Amino acid sequence: MTETANRPLTDVHDMVVVHRAFRREFRLLPELVRAVRPGDTARAAVLAGHARLVLTGLHLHHSGEDELLWPRLLERAAPDAALVHRMEVQHERVHDALERLHPALDRWEAEARPAVTEEVAAGLDALRTALLEHLDEEEREILPLAARHLSPEEWAQLGQHGSGQMPMRYLPILFGAVAEEATPEEMAAILATQPAPVRLLLRTVFARSYRRYVRRVRHGR
Repeated sequence: MTETANRPLTDVHDMVVVHRAFRREFRLLPELVRAVRPGDTARAAVLAGHARLVLTGLHLHHSGEDELLWPRLLERAAPDAALVHRMEVQHERVHDALERLHPALDRWEAEARPAVTEEVAAGLDALRTALLEHLDEEEREILPLAARHLSPEEWAQLGQHGSGQMPMRYLPILFGAVAEEATPEEMAAILATQPAPVRLLLRTVFARSYRRYVRRVRHGR
């Protein structure tokens, strides 16, 4: 895979669709958190659970890149090594912000005190700032390199890494989050990678589960 001149570019657009879900959720979460009434631990528990799910998805997304993307690009795109190393540093910043959130979420779920509410919201804001810097540069600089230097099979391993480590009960939610703002063409491309029975579930049972989940998270019902 070191010779790419005569190989068609790998389609890497699915990562843009995944990033879109992270951008949306980390925009909405601080607003939802700040709207929780003091002492409303039931509502805090719903949002803390959702935040943990999104954080887990982000962690698996980034760990897949750490294990499967950066090493290959460092090996095959040597002139761009500084860029890849910068991506690794950005991952560390995002990871540090992510790790600081977990104990704050635990305290908030137990108490829903205003000070802890703001701590969680501010932590989510800080994570979003670090994340958006990374996503912007990754889409602009890394995806063109990945399209040139990774095979379709290697690229597919990134998605398989995350879905393979996520508990099965969360997969309908994560898929729904990605599908929420996908165009029909993007959805067709994503569904084409799945067996026919899974495609049917994603369009029916999983889609209904996601709609119920979103109503509860965003509207409290």
